[in-house]
Amino acid sequence: MISSEVAPGFLTVGQATARAVALRANERDRLGRTFLVFGPAGAGKGAFVEDLLALLLCTVNDRSARPCNTCAGCRTARSRTHPDLVVGSPEIWRDMRSTGESLVAAARRWLGGTAGAPIAGERRVVLIEGADRAGEQIQNALLKALEEPSDRHVFILVADEPNRLLDTVRSRCQPLRIGPVSRAELSAWLMDHELLPREQADALARLSDGFVGRALSLVRQRDRLEWRRRVQRELLDLLHSGRAARFASARELLDNAARSLPVAADAASPEPMPQDGQGPDGAETVRTPSSVQRAVATAIVEAWISLARDLMVANAGRADAAPTGELIPELPDVARRLDVRQVAGFIGLLEEIHGGLAQNASPRLALEVAMLAWPTISGT
Repeated sequence: MISSEVAPGFLTVGQATARAVALRANERDRLGRTFLVFGPAGAGKGAFVEDLLALLLCTVNDRSARPCNTCAGCRTARSRTHPDLVVGSPEIWRDMRSTGESLVAAARRWLGGTAGAPIAGERRVVLIEGADRAGEQIQNALLKALEEPSDRHVFILVADEPNRLLDTVRSRCQPLRIGPVSRAELSAWLMDHELLPREQADALARLSDGFVGRALSLVRQRDRLEWRRRVQRELLDLLHSGRAARFASARELLDNAARSLPVAADAASPEPMPQDGQGPDGAETVRTPSSVQRAVATAIVEAWISLARDLMVANAGRADAAPTGELIPELPDVARRLDVRQVAGFIGLLEEIHGGLAQNASPRLALEVAMLAWPTISGT
């Protein structure tokens, strides 16, 4: 709920370009029919979308004062209870399927239902989260909706990986990129909004690489911060290990993360194994869904990329600028023993693997490939 004391305007930190594009379009009364809010997981897209919804559904007459953050339109937009707001996602479409209905059919049915006229305001807002996770058939159905102009409908697509959207869908969108903010700005915001002491806010701003969503996750899910420390320390230990130990660690990292990492709880429900997949006591075993495996493998790779980059920074004598040093004090000592050229090449591989996971690459195979390429400390 937004307090009456909150000032008008966007409440998100940073994102000056995306904010300026949206506000300029609003003041000119030329809000596009479709926005594409995109950025990596943890960038803070959810908070920006909340601001955008308030902007679109605010009811004050002075457009330059929108979002006012006090009217019923702003309040219900931010709480996602506004009668003119319709929210969809691949997960919602999966849950709303009728018996025997395909996911594509359910998504088409949902899209057909969004065509109604606004109930309470100037426009109807159609928000589609995880648009990049929708298959090609669903995106083609969405394209038809975007091709039929309506001054009373605005679509907002949200995506981690915009390159997974069809070119024809992206070409009809006003892109709004959500990226990192300066560490100083994020630290100040964490002190103001999360009431953190300066030292802790500075550390979290560094550890999150300037991404607001990641910082908030570390603030509100302390176990995730401890998980990251454990994973990065294990990866450092593997610099001394051979192929067999690395292969085993790939599986262990994936399985342990699926059990303990908070992101796993937000993914799909466990899938029962076939009847022949029973445990030693005869009970039916449970298989970790592929969506969970990809989510946790992505989290592992992101922690790995951060570690590798900080090893290069520490090797260059700038350990004070390496956020991982906040969790692992011995990072500079390890960095001095590595060939930075190998580490640089490895970072490129990790970035390719990160993109492959977004394209449904095998999580375990991806981690095994990375394990084999992870540099070895000379003399071990």
